[in-house]
Amino acid sequence: MGIDRRKRGFSVSGKLSRKEFGLTWDAVTEAGNIVVSDEVRINAEIQIVRQS
Repeated sequence: MGIDRRKRGFSVSGKLSRKEFGLTWDAVTEAGNIVVSDEVRINAEIQIVRQS
């Protein structure tokens, strides 16, 4: 059985700082917990299938 050359897949992950994009809004609950974090994590699993 050979390699299927019609399919490709890859994973992407990373993180961004909201402040680097000028997003500085934050909120704090009555207990003192932060509602919105500065760090945004991105994870993606991508598969591409070439049609014949």
